[in-house]
Amino acid sequence: MPVDTGHSHAVYVGSFDPLTLGHLDIISRGARIFDRLTIGIGVNPDKQPLFSTELRIRLCQAAVKDLPNVEVKAFEGLAVEFVRSCDSWVLLRGVRSLTDIDSEFTMTLANRVLDDRIESVFLMSAERYNHISSSLIKQIARMAQGNVRDRLKNFLPECIINPLLERVQVQ
Repeated sequence: MPVDTGHSHAVYVGSFDPLTLGHLDIISRGARIFDRLTIGIGVNPDKQPLFSTELRIRLCQAAVKDLPNVEVKAFEGLAVEFVRSCDSWVLLRGVRSLTDIDSEFTMTLANRVLDDRIESVFLMSAERYNHISSSLIKQIARMAQGNVRDRLKNFLPECIINPLLERVQVQ
């Protein structure tokens, strides 16, 4: 059982490629609930992300600069191992739909087998962000006509729009 230090610390993991307003909503709300929140940017060597790990860290840091109790780190391996390495026992997760709940339920059961000390805490996405996903954002950035920048303001933190547009225009 984790030692109660009187302070709560949660870890929110994902690829954040890119970080969306939906992610930022979960982060902001998590930062109000927990004394400390660590954003864990997962590095999967089998995947080809749009942004490098270093750039994802910098973009996340820029997006959360006004949240003093939030830090950003990269990690490889299992989320439960990363949570432990952060001296936490709470894995914060966001859910948007019943499909998310189903996959999160499966992941939570697997995580319990891996480390039964880690607790998953779920926050429902705000309704206005239910439809947002990183893959949808990338598709809009690549395919939308007209003023794409203004359209992306509905999906992304301001600090991520230009780097995204620069990246998709290069490809």
